[in-house]
Amino acid sequence: MRFSTILFDLGSTLLYTKEPWEPIHRLGDLALTSFLNKSGIQVTVDAFTSKWGGFISSYYADQEKLQNYLEKTTAVYLQEILEFHGYPQISRTILRGALDELYAVTQRNWQLEEDALPTLEKFRINGLRMGLISNTSDDRNVQQLIDRWHIRPYMDFIITSAGFGYRKPDGSIFQAALDYLHTDPSDAAMVGDSLEADIFGANLKGIFSIFINRRVNQSNIRNKNILPKVTISNLSQLLDVVFPEI
Repeated sequence: MRFSTILFDLGSTLLYTKEPWEPIHRLGDLALTSFLNKSGIQVTVDAFTSKWGGFISSYYADQEKLQNYLEKTTAVYLQEILEFHGYPQISRTILRGALDELYAVTQRNWQLEEDALPTLEKFRINGLRMGLISNTSDDRNVQQLIDRWHIRPYMDFIITSAGFGYRKPDGSIFQAALDYLHTDPSDAAMVGDSLEADIFGANLKGIFSIFINRRVNQSNIRNKNILPKVTISNLSQLLDVVFPEI
């Protein structure tokens, strides 16, 4: 084996989305505001809709403006919006409940790649350690997706940016995974669909970078100068990278 440890991204790597996000985000906004209204917080769905099209999409548009990799969670973002609309003292229970309603909608759009579990099973049988590093605005949402699609039994370590506080490509989140798994960067590979987050971050840490491009819209790539060590179009091809002798 070329590596002792394989690190994975989640979205568009192990999972994919069935439908375009814009109508899904709108339904999520409706579910979120309905919960808030029932909790005595009278805001309309338009309070969470901007030129980007919805609460979650607005969040990510704002996130991209930041010059650092600090993770600002959707719980904080939601609280700030409610304060702006005159509700400064909202309990964590209500905030969490509203977000749960939102993510109950968006989670239905995620599906497991057909080759994900067979590939993970092959690695587990051969004794590889595996970890998952996910950029996300909500740790609970990702943890639920991991359990929903039965990914957790394969992972020795799971870390999210919402839980950790920093997003990929910040080196600290990669280092946290390496430290937990007692792995040197030269013995690890990172598999992901984002050149800017997964590949750039892995390259900076000396981790072997593997770019999976089957769900990538080439027109959305902002920095084509970021080069992975290997590019694959499906997870089955990963077996040839990790087990070159077979």
